[in-house]
Amino acid sequence: MESTPARKTFDRIFGNRPEGYKLGMDIAGGVVTFLAMCYILPVNAAILSDTGMDPLGVFASTALISGIATILMGILGKAPIALSAGMGLNAFLTYTICGILGFSWQEGMIILTVSGLLYLLLSVTKIRLYIVKAFPSDVKKGISAALGAFLAFIGLKGAGIIVSDPSTLVALGSISTPSVLLSIIGILFVFFLSNVKTKSGLLSYLALPLSMIVIALIGYFMRLGGVADAGLPNVDFTNHWGINHYEKVFFYGVFDSSLPEQDFGKMLLDVFSNPLSYAAIISLILVNLFDTTATLLACAKEANLLDEEGNLQGNGPVLADAIGAVICAPAGTSTVTSFAESAVGIKTGARTGFASLITGILFLLSAFLYPLFELFSSSCVSAAALVSVGSLIFASNLKDVNWAKPEAAAGVFMTILMVVLSYSLTTGIAFGLLSYLAVSLAQGKYKENGWMMYVVAGLLAASLIITEVIKA
Repeated sequence: MESTPARKTFDRIFGNRPEGYKLGMDIAGGVVTFLAMCYILPVNAAILSDTGMDPLGVFASTALISGIATILMGILGKAPIALSAGMGLNAFLTYTICGILGFSWQEGMIILTVSGLLYLLLSVTKIRLYIVKAFPSDVKKGISAALGAFLAFIGLKGAGIIVSDPSTLVALGSISTPSVLLSIIGILFVFFLSNVKTKSGLLSYLALPLSMIVIALIGYFMRLGGVADAGLPNVDFTNHWGINHYEKVFFYGVFDSSLPEQDFGKMLLDVFSNPLSYAAIISLILVNLFDTTATLLACAKEANLLDEEGNLQGNGPVLADAIGAVICAPAGTSTVTSFAESAVGIKTGARTGFASLITGILFLLSAFLYPLFELFSSSCVSAAALVSVGSLIFASNLKDVNWAKPEAAAGVFMTILMVVLSYSLTTGIAFGLLSYLAVSLAQGKYKENGWMMYVVAGLLAASLIITEVIKA
């Protein structure tokens, strides 16, 4: 391949181009990756709004940080991998940390910041890879599968497909309600599109955004036709262009003039004096370690960025991912992580970090276009994203579990069951790890479990006890 000063500069910034490379491949791949991922912007805003955060501010923050983190991945990691707010981590923040544990959203964001800083430290020192290797594959798969089940359950509950019931705890909602019916149609439609066979296979990757567009339009016209409970917001396309309410979520809301003056020092004291904070931090780090590392390796493999031993060629992608995890919370959004949807861009032809530059720019532009995305913020539309993404995470991880091992079967089963029934990722991980260790110890395999397993299990068990003491 002919070498020119311009090409040398390109290679130095975005990575070496393979044989047959054309710039249009990266441009197309970057655009397609954005189309496959942009659903996260309204979905994340809708989820985090349940903590009390301003949805417009969260939308802008998510778009901006997704853009910055993805561009960093393109330059530091030189990889065609995009990042945005992680599905599952946002739900954990909203429904466990700020829900069950009772932290305010500002305190929750401080916890995210601490976990992000520790995550960066682990990544820079390569302890991250040591921890990942220290945990058995079955444990890691079980935690990720439980995250998928948790997402799907949140989607079903938020859409009204599953409702609480005093006799059976949960029950099927009223499927005659227009918004519930629309949610069910959306979920089935994305499953249908995901499995339609095409020569390129791209339809399966674009099934989710296409389904959300179709359901949003159906709901919008139903609302215009006088159906009151179509589940869609009353969208006003004349307002909220540009970046709105960002001061309400930036740096823990201390610059929001509509709120009483925030005492940042007191918030820090409240967080660090609460023992539950540390259990939340441990859970966040574990989920981010296992889920993100697996996604990075899978996408890097597709783009031929792994060495002969299956490791990343350089620490750039890991560093870019970790920096994104640090800057997200102060900027006003939940933890950003590498997205598996990046694979669609790679399949389209993306091979260098230039594709990430294109995706990142599109995310930055989206921060100014809230009205275009507002239709997709309703629960009947986001249910398709939560359930379909949850099912993929669940199924892709469970298929590799070694069910013949009793400790794996017990640990994975208890993790998934307790995450869903307790509505808490921390609780599920604790019960799963303890179950795994109990069975392995009974079989005399105590030496096969690394010391890291015992330390983490002990810390999570202590958090369960402390929670009970606090409740009492």
